[in-house]
Amino acid sequence: MLRKLQTEREKWAEYNFGGTSSEEMFLGIVEELGELSHSRLKHMQGIRTNEDHVEMSKDAVGDIVIFLAGYCEASGFDMEDAVTKAWGEVKQRDWKKFPKNGKNE
Repeated sequence: MLRKLQTEREKWAEYNFGGTSSEEMFLGIVEELGELSHSRLKHMQGIRTNEDHVEMSKDAVGDIVIFLAGYCEASGFDMEDAVTKAWGEVKQRDWKKFPKNGKNE
């Protein structure tokens, strides 16, 4: 699914913007992280109750993934491969059994 998203997003970006750079995608990720932070903070503070903080968070997460797909494409690597490799490493860690480093080393 991530590979398909990356390919479709690239075609969309090429049509709409003539392509995108990794720098643009990185800044988009950071901006969306700011939006996610905003919605979480206001939810925790119990203010701006006229805003739907859960929906704003969901929207920001979706946008982050889309910008990540663009970043991967602009950087010349496959997002699905990167996520699969990282998850393969992370899921091997056992922080309860090995609290110093997550693995027996």
